[in-house]
Amino acid sequence: MFFKHQHAAVILALSAALGTAPALAQDGRQAQNAPQVVQDGIAVKPLKNSTWRNITAPEQAINDQSAQQYTAMMSQAREKGVLVAENDPQVKRLRAIAQRIIPHTTRWNPAAQGWKWQVNLVQSSQVNAFCMPGGRIGFYTGIIDKLNLTDDEIAAVMGHEIAHALREHGRDRQSKSTATGLFTSAAGALVSAWSGYDVRGLANTAGQLVVLRFSRDEEREADLVGLDIAARAGYDPRAGIALWNKMASLNERGAPIELLSTHPGGANRIEQIQDHMDVLLPLYARAKGTAVDRLPPYRTSVAAR
Repeated sequence: MFFKHQHAAVILALSAALGTAPALAQDGRQAQNAPQVVQDGIAVKPLKNSTWRNITAPEQAINDQSAQQYTAMMSQAREKGVLVAENDPQVKRLRAIAQRIIPHTTRWNPAAQGWKWQVNLVQSSQVNAFCMPGGRIGFYTGIIDKLNLTDDEIAAVMGHEIAHALREHGRDRQSKSTATGLFTSAAGALVSAWSGYDVRGLANTAGQLVVLRFSRDEEREADLVGLDIAARAGYDPRAGIALWNKMASLNERGAPIELLSTHPGGANRIEQIQDHMDVLLPLYARAKGTAVDRLPPYRTSVAAR
């Protein structure tokens, strides 16, 4: 029994030593006794720039690699006959939404002004989309068709994926994973030597849980940043709530528990979006040239079955 308790204590100690991820987005609520200032959307935090990031994931190398990967993916899709033609209405629709969103991306990463943006659609049943470093966007027809997405909901998805690229989450995750792996290996060896038990496997498990936590925090940041960008472009941020309700209908069965998932649960995401609607809706209302209290209710579409 002591052995089991000791293992649990080791995991908790290692997790505590690694620390918890910082809060990823400000909620825009004014501090007590501060001048009354309305927060202009989701508060911008500076991009992280550490020695670890520069050593483990050079920015230019990642951009070059993603360009090659994207080109290869689209070429393969074209050869297989699943790359949707540029004159297809859905491709035009995606690119029109992107054109409205892109001008608002530099608020979150000034380098985006020089990105070579691309938007393509691939015929696939996958309910997924992505944006690679450098602004290379891909959508699968499955996410549009199965969820019967409105333009506002497409903007929420696109904003989310773009946010990952803007905030350099892939690069950041690589550096965190490397640093966490080195720390847990060293900590596991020290604890094993001190306790007389081999807990290196437990140390690695603790490290993996921390990396998953980093991933979930990045997803939460991407939700808020993506809706901020979409709202500034004139897309209703309430679409984010409708989107995750639709996703929940697909993922309700068989979804992994949040602790062991790279993505937070749908209910968690909806709650976060609702908590920040007080700073997101004003952006949308401003883009529409109206007041928040004059906005009509959001209307979604029924997801396909």
